[in-house]
Amino acid sequence: MEEWREDRVGSALRGENPRVFARMPAAFATMGEAQFLPGYCVLLTDDPAVTRLSDLAPAARRDYLDSVAALAEAVEGACAAADPAFRRVNVEILGNASPFLHTHVWPRYAWEPDHVVRRPVWVYPIERWHEPATALGPQHDALRQSIADRL
Repeated sequence: MEEWREDRVGSALRGENPRVFARMPAAFATMGEAQFLPGYCVLLTDDPAVTRLSDLAPAARRDYLDSVAALAEAVEGACAAADPAFRRVNVEILGNASPFLHTHVWPRYAWEPDHVVRRPVWVYPIERWHEPATALGPQHDALRQSIADRL
């Protein structure tokens, strides 16, 4: 496994996280590794000691949440421009698996299967999360740039 995956926030701070495409107030914008919903992004805190939103002081919390909103709007604009079937963006702060504050920004599309279209993305079969055909790669560069340009 690549070392940056073991310390996503630290590697972002050192400029070594290849998923980072923008520095934002209190955060880093990154592309998600699973792109079965093209445009999926993750916002990472810029403080490795922060494990939950409530760890942030009020001003830093506002900065982080403003960055969440800005990234969500950028994903919305880029995905709507790239795919007429774009429907909306889902934003989630969960923190159950990774020990640092991060926010998932999921684009949602009309072409999604009926049994998941109105449910959280986490109901997608685990196989979808690891499909080589939809893994982040050069085919996502234009969408990534479009999102970055909107920030």
